[in-house]
Amino acid sequence: MPSATPHADLAIVGAGVSGCALAASLRSRGWRGSIELLEIGRGPGGRAATRYSRQDPDLRINHGAPLFNIRAQTPPRLLNALAQRAAISPFRGPIRSLDAERTLGSAIEDGFSDGTLWQGHGAMDQLCAQLLELAMEQGGSLRRRFGTLVRHLRPERLDAALSWTLQDDAGGALVKARWLVLSGTLLAHPRSQQVFGWDDIPLEQAARSLADPELEAAQAQLASIDAQASCNLLVTLPQEAASAWLALPWRLLQCTPTAQERWGLRRISVQPLADGRCAVVAESSPAFAADHLDIYGSRSSAAQLLRAKPGPSAETRVLDALAQALTDLTELPLEGAARQLMRWGAAFPIAPGLDPSHRVCPASAIGFCGDNLSGDGFGRIEGALSSAEALAEELLEKL
Repeated sequence: MPSATPHADLAIVGAGVSGCALAASLRSRGWRGSIELLEIGRGPGGRAATRYSRQDPDLRINHGAPLFNIRAQTPPRLLNALAQRAAISPFRGPIRSLDAERTLGSAIEDGFSDGTLWQGHGAMDQLCAQLLELAMEQGGSLRRRFGTLVRHLRPERLDAALSWTLQDDAGGALVKARWLVLSGTLLAHPRSQQVFGWDDIPLEQAARSLADPELEAAQAQLASIDAQASCNLLVTLPQEAASAWLALPWRLLQCTPTAQERWGLRRISVQPLADGRCAVVAESSPAFAADHLDIYGSRSSAAQLLRAKPGPSAETRVLDALAQALTDLTELPLEGAARQLMRWGAAFPIAPGLDPSHRVCPASAIGFCGDNLSGDGFGRIEGALSSAEALAEELLEKL
């Protein structure tokens, strides 16, 4: 017999920074209702995730964000808790910039490398992993479901109460919840149709059925948010080749606009591994990514769960192009290196984003958080943390 659909007080879609921070923020404020956290990826982190390998236990690659910055004079409350439990540590690696003539300069203002710099302790995914640990330590039911695609959002009114049933691609019920929070834009944005071939936008369909003007306004704003994509080349260098990369005078290299135009790369990070090897992550320029929007890494969650698998030759062409650009720029070889491709379809949201006045739609029992909310920290991890804390404050009196 089929198992009964689980019920929860709150369902959170997305275990990136904002989704995990929301769970921790609610618990730290004393709320102990049941939470279902659903995430398409294999673990928490979102763009602050870390790539691991079952066959290579020493491998860890911070493939979305090698660090994060805090610019506000009053940082998010959760930052202190994370630092106290050694989930994060200051980023002290040298940061340099490079122009099209290969001239090294000091760090430039790119919005991500000023203020106070932090990194996950040991790996970037510790940021989200420890937020979830913090939430679970304080009591209440919190079930984490990774590798789970939410495809449909089904609101249902019974008398005066509203509930949300979240369904998978086949229409099977994943969870039924009194409140729903979306911590990303995928289920509200037309790119779900463009990239994955869906015949509807899940939140748009739900908003239409509810006829809630507040939700319709929030959905329209979310659907209008443009974002820059990023194709990331992940390289693992053997110990004998790693020494030259580890000897570079930077751990993070920013490409100036002229360098981006020449090589098609935006940022490069060198990440030492414990066994003497190193990982290198070369992030593409927005222009390069825009030319390859339909190419996903074969190991990505999109490829595994959304059937967005590229042809092998297409993925190889992108890998070759990025590898050639990386060797041209650094003048260092990649002999013996293992390569992977990771593409973020909406890596960097473009302002203005979602107005915070639409953060909660009480009549529809739904809320929104993430770095796509306008205001301080927009487009950055700081914004993801701050938006989750602000949402938690609003939800406390409603959950």
